[in-house]
Amino acid sequence: MTNSNTASDTMLFFRSWLTRPLEVASIAPSSKWLAAAMTAEVGPVPGGVLELGPGTGIFTRRLLQDGVAEDRLILVERNPVFATLLRQRFPKATLIEEDARHLRLPSAGRIGAAISGLPLLSMPKPVVQDILAAVFRHLADDACLFQFTYGPRCPRSGNGSSSA
Repeated sequence: MTNSNTASDTMLFFRSWLTRPLEVASIAPSSKWLAAAMTAEVGPVPGGVLELGPGTGIFTRRLLQDGVAEDRLILVERNPVFATLLRQRFPKATLIEEDARHLRLPSAGRIGAAISGLPLLSMPKPVVQDILAAVFRHLADDACLFQFTYGPRCPRSGNGSSSA
């Protein structure tokens, strides 16, 4: 990504945060270092790779660099401004423009990994539970969910089982 793209993505993110602070929950996109850390264990996996809240696509871009085929990516973004940008940047990816808690994927194929930067700590507990249940419904048995959230505690207590 060029410096002009980085600057315009930062401004787009900031404007989105101003209009939807609880939905966007950050004034700037994630860094390339966080993207590298979040995607380090993913690589090419059997099945698709699900990304929740891709925003401007920093994790998406890193997944592609790490060898995930663009047509294996499923991007779930409810912000229409970000969804428009993602459609332009990643035309071969499947873009689902809706709330992650209502996620319904075709029954063919299972998700091999999921990445989420959703601001779970700013969401009501029932919404978080709905999102996690929707994600785990689609994950293969040996798949992983990689989540980061800004905050002093983990947004989900318990043993990490899929019973959300």
